[in-house]
Amino acid sequence: MGPGSHLHCVVPGGGISPDGTRWISCRSNFFLPVPVLARLFRRLFLDYLTLAFDAGELQFFSSLEPLRMRDAFVRHIAPCREKDWVVYAKQPFAGPEEVLKYVARYTHRVAISNDRLLNIDDGKVQFRWKDYRDDSRQKTMTLDADEFIRRFLLHVLPDGFQRIRYYGFLANRYRAKKLALCRLLMQMPPPAAAPEANKDCRDRYEALTGISLKTCPLCRCGTMVVIETFKCTFTRSPFTDTS
Repeated sequence: MGPGSHLHCVVPGGGISPDGTRWISCRSNFFLPVPVLARLFRRLFLDYLTLAFDAGELQFFSSLEPLRMRDAFVRHIAPCREKDWVVYAKQPFAGPEEVLKYVARYTHRVAISNDRLLNIDDGKVQFRWKDYRDDSRQKTMTLDADEFIRRFLLHVLPDGFQRIRYYGFLANRYRAKKLALCRLLMQMPPPAAAPEANKDCRDRYEALTGISLKTCPLCRCGTMVVIETFKCTFTRSPFTDTS
């Protein structure tokens, strides 16, 4: 449950020309000026944050309550304009497929997985965590249930927020059409149909989260084997509209 806020962006190394007749690739040894992007992102983020404050869209509670005053808020974010914001861009070492697999696991999992929960007793929750400042050692932490739930809810997006957004030729409205044009301009064959018919819910869950439901959750070595499947015999009585 780290305190830092960050973004992951998957950016193509090129795009469709304005007239839609050719694919324009970036140079092989250059994508974009990272220092310039860092300063631009810093300015735009803080400018929009100030606009949100002026529009009354920010709320402050507890120790942050004094920031409701505009002068205090401006003084609070002023040091952020002097700090170097980290923007890091690189070509994926293992290829785009591995990047997409990583991002899928990263965006579709919850704040803490069940296997990290060790004990819940007497209003306290004990769980396992990784201390990256101490050579990524596995450690345990015990919190009051209220504090644990508070930290967990910090990872729940507020209403109106989206975890994933798509832009450009990946925008939802024209994605299929634009991707087909990209493949045509780059002289790439159409994608092969995914063998979804051979995958059950456990395979799909592992593809999204990276967690295998076929591995024993206790010893982490054995393989779970389906011995018998029970069919649901419950039938719901038909609903009768008496209005």
